[in-house]
Amino acid sequence: MQRGRLGLGLLTGVIILVSSAAHSLLGWPRFRQRLTDAHAPADLIVGLSVGWQFAGMAMLTFGLIVVLLFADALRHRPISLRPALLIGIGYMVFGIWALTVSSLDPLFLPFFVLGVLLLIAAWGHGRSAPVA
Repeated sequence: MQRGRLGLGLLTGVIILVSSAAHSLLGWPRFRQRLTDAHAPADLIVGLSVGWQFAGMAMLTFGLIVVLLFADALRHRPISLRPALLIGIGYMVFGIWALTVSSLDPLFLPFFVLGVLLLIAAWGHGRSAPVA
């Protein structure tokens, strides 16, 4: 069971990595085009671009942290999964907030789901002890 939860954490980290690429490489060009079509000012587009790409880089970083943590846990290395718990809480809280302010736009459901999956995978593994 414990290996299954660790595998779930590793899989969730990989999904976060893939979603970071989709966010930056696929999401931003479509969003930029919509802003351009709406005749948004250039400085607004640049400002939103910086924030959007920072979010993609943060997602990439979170995904790498999660993958490295769970890979080490699967190798029975003494680690703490507290960073994964924090990332999971952050994703879940953001997902709830985004769903609330967007009138339940399903685009934000993956944030909530990934957060819950990380919490399931990392819960109870906060101690820096080898995993059996």
